[in-house]
Amino acid sequence: MLDFEFNDEQRMLRDLARQFAEKEIKPQAEHFDTSGEYPWPILKKASQLGLMNLNIPEEYGGPGLDVLGECIVNEELAWGCSGVQTAMMLNSLASWPIILGGNEAQKSKYLGQWLMNEGKMSAYGLTEPNAGSDVAGIKTTAVKQGDRYILNGSKTWITNAPIADYFVIFAKTDPSARHRGMSVFILERGWKGLSTGKPIHKMGQHAAWTGEVFMEDVEVPEENLVGREGDGFMIAMKVFDRSRPSVGAAATGVARRAMEEAIRYANERHAFGRPIGHNQAVAFMIADMAMTIEAARLLVYKSAWLIDHGRPNVKEAAYAKAFAADVVMKSTTDAVQVFGGYGYSAEYPVEKLMRDAKIYQIYEGTSQIQRVIISRELLK
Repeated sequence: MLDFEFNDEQRMLRDLARQFAEKEIKPQAEHFDTSGEYPWPILKKASQLGLMNLNIPEEYGGPGLDVLGECIVNEELAWGCSGVQTAMMLNSLASWPIILGGNEAQKSKYLGQWLMNEGKMSAYGLTEPNAGSDVAGIKTTAVKQGDRYILNGSKTWITNAPIADYFVIFAKTDPSARHRGMSVFILERGWKGLSTGKPIHKMGQHAAWTGEVFMEDVEVPEENLVGREGDGFMIAMKVFDRSRPSVGAAATGVARRAMEEAIRYANERHAFGRPIGHNQAVAFMIADMAMTIEAARLLVYKSAWLIDHGRPNVKEAAYAKAFAADVVMKSTTDAVQVFGGYGYSAEYPVEKLMRDAKIYQIYEGTSQIQRVIISRELLK
């Protein structure tokens, strides 16, 4: 029998994240959006409450949440500010390759000691200037020399790059083998030849710093190879199966916030002698928001439930990510329309929500790539 109720633990988790978003994130969202500052104060409070490093197993000091639990939290946090939520959740993204392919020493050091005990930050380095959607097209190389690898190359659009303490980097150990030649390494800030650029100025999600990573003859000990040579592509695909539902959940949270702002304004704003929400043109936009947000959430939950139960979710994760990304873009655009001229003003929240929304159709695989995945799964 299907059950659409949260259990007690999930309700407590949702309520904790919702209260944190309401009290700590939402009031400061405008400040971090306009100032360009990194939201360290919020992250420190979130860490104290156990709202960061959600997927780190209990044996390494983390809460060990499943993917559905991460989705529940991410929707609430993104409702407050998707930029802050993205900054908060990057440790979880960078942890997945280590959780899925790392050995005990790597997990103890980077998950237990660095993240949980020392509160350090991490970054996930896959995208390159000429390799975004084409994951197998990365050019960063890792050449084995004795008991270490020499890495050369660059990464771009890496969230948390300017402030990360360590980096999970994908590189080619066998460039001639395309996706079969990809491997994963853990690099630490301060290593000779490793550097990062300044935060890239973006349309939205200003609280999440995104930048470049440069590697010039960086020496990486062989014990920092995650898994075996050639495991990189497989690990990256497994990470997507777990990260795309969470991204879809965050998009759903932003869309929900846009709908709530539109409802409030539609009840307060009067035109022609009555609230504008009494006009069918406005009311139907809000109704469409509600329907599609609910559908997006259900797609997210199903894709998370499948992977949590050890079942394939490639198609369903693509459903969730692509649909939720389109929903948040439409919902925020329509919310601006409901606000009219005020919606175009930075003094009202929907302008920021619309700017933040666009990236969901681009990162973690563009909406077009999700449709490639879906069609391939259906036709194979």
